[in-house]
Amino acid sequence: MSFRYAIMGAGDISRKFRDAASRIEGCEVCAVSSKSAERARAFAEKEGVPASYGSYEEMLEKERPDCVYIGADTGSHFALTMLCLEHKVPVLCEKAMFTNLKDMRTAFGFAEKQGVFTMEAMWSYYLPAIRQAKKWVDDGRIGKIRFTDILLGFKAPTHPGNRYFNRELGGGTAFDLSVYTFDLTTLMLGHDFTDCHVSALWHESGVDTVNHATLTYDGCIASLTSSILNPLEERLIMYGEAGKIIVPHSHYANEAFLYDQDGKITEHFTDHKTENGFVYEVKDAMECVMNGKTESDTVPHSVTEASTEFYERIYEGR
Repeated sequence: MSFRYAIMGAGDISRKFRDAASRIEGCEVCAVSSKSAERARAFAEKEGVPASYGSYEEMLEKERPDCVYIGADTGSHFALTMLCLEHKVPVLCEKAMFTNLKDMRTAFGFAEKQGVFTMEAMWSYYLPAIRQAKKWVDDGRIGKIRFTDILLGFKAPTHPGNRYFNRELGGGTAFDLSVYTFDLTTLMLGHDFTDCHVSALWHESGVDTVNHATLTYDGCIASLTSSILNPLEERLIMYGEAGKIIVPHSHYANEAFLYDQDGKITEHFTDHKTENGFVYEVKDAMECVMNGKTESDTVPHSVTEASTEFYERIYEGR
């Protein structure tokens, strides 16, 4: 029998998920749900999904899927996660999975009580180019890392109702982009930083539009910058005592460069195989559920807890 995913949310990111699921043997999307029955129906017809619902709960009750992918707006992630857990249905939820520590602790605590798998969909962790850069770091190819710099940014649309500037929908730079800058930095360097300084610019709606953080490690400084006001030069650079590593477009990377201390490229990794980067996380979540696990080894709850705490640091300065 196929592993049956159901989708909550009928936007573009859910389309990418549906495509990824279709590329995995023994996996299918059985249904899609949305606050709008019309949107869910249109999604199902276009994407070849057998069933659609205008009610999230009705879908859970009628379909009893093996796992739900939550691709709805960030502001609804907590409520939809809790709804799934109440029905004892495993969850793979888009990032940022939670916007505050209270919600995170409530959800993960309830998941533990229910014995149900939950995971934040941090797809970048699985990308071959990111894994290669991580291997170079772990193998000591650039020696002791002294400084890292990651930038992500684009000019978000500003028309009324757009989620990027809507606090209730989970808008803002922190939940949309800083989830990447923080998680990718800590993937490479770890979570044992000794100090964290953050600053941000704020929109009248109450969301952050630009933020910058400095993480201090033992012998290393990490700089993290995110913006929804400007198209920044998207890349991660790690400078070590014996060279550097550059990962262009790090949140959806398909290549990585290794340099020696003289600035010469010694290795250039290019990912020629990945057609849809969601495949890896979709398969991992499926295998975790099938094996009776309650969290992923690649993206454990501790990763989500650390990034959620980081958002709170940013919003403390509002």
